[in-house]
Amino acid sequence: MENKELLRVEHLKKYFSTPAGSLHAVDDVTFTVKTGETLGIVGESGCGKSTLGRVILRLHEPTAGRVFFEGYNILQYNAGALKRLRRNMQIIFQDPFASLNPRMTVSETISEALVIQKLYSPRDKKGLRKRSLELMEMVGLAERLVNTYPHELDGGRRQRIGIARVLALNPKLIVCDEPVSALDVSIQAQILNLMQDLQDELGFTYLFITHDLSVVKHLSDDILVMYLGQMVEKAPTARLFKNPLHPYTRALLSAIPVPDPDFDTNRTILSGELTSPIEPAPGCRFAKRCPQAQERCLGTDIPFREVAEDHFVACGEI
Repeated sequence: MENKELLRVEHLKKYFSTPAGSLHAVDDVTFTVKTGETLGIVGESGCGKSTLGRVILRLHEPTAGRVFFEGYNILQYNAGALKRLRRNMQIIFQDPFASLNPRMTVSETISEALVIQKLYSPRDKKGLRKRSLELMEMVGLAERLVNTYPHELDGGRRQRIGIARVLALNPKLIVCDEPVSALDVSIQAQILNLMQDLQDELGFTYLFITHDLSVVKHLSDDILVMYLGQMVEKAPTARLFKNPLHPYTRALLSAIPVPDPDFDTNRTILSGELTSPIEPAPGCRFAKRCPQAQERCLGTDIPFREVAEDHFVACGEI
């Protein structure tokens, strides 16, 4: 049975005002995600992927566009409706230490959302503790840690607290904003396996934001590649890795480390000047670094179009 569409983003834009002009952090992004699937969003630091996740959750208000969750345009929600929406849309932050209140214990951190959303009374100490212990067990945290504080724990355990806090509301959509990039490699694998197991068990839908293609390859059903606020390619994961069409996507894939010194990586070394995201001129923003750029790539925005089934790309050479 085909999964239903859970999230639809249409022509979403987010511009920030600066003394030099308008910074185009997210510029005309459109995509859909089905229930129970994972969309990986990748690109270099500064490409707008984290801002995109925050705008979808309305942690930043968009400049233009629409975001539909279960068919409803959530950008029209008032404060009360938005608070109720938080039960179904949550985020796992990149830095597990900065996102936790240092004055709250593990149990208090996990149970806070339950009180805010009025699922439990703050007087129900026994019920809150029991639910906190259940969530701790789900994410692999020992019961003895229930009264500890974030500074007493390592990065992996802190991130497990962040995940348990999200699970408390049993959301349908979770935005994962580089949830393992601040962790040691060995801990990264544990957290990624945990997130995959939870998705298989509970049916979560993930937006997985990362700059690490080797990570997103094993988690995502589809991958969206961004460059300076714009979409450059979107395709099912296996197809994107087998047949990347955009020159920027090919450059990203060629940069994935291979643990074999004798392996010929055939890397694409990019050169040229970065296009400024402040009041960018029409045309391909990657053109100044692209080895295939032609005159037609400048002066006119390149449409993001479907070139094969479910494979979209914005490139004047295709």
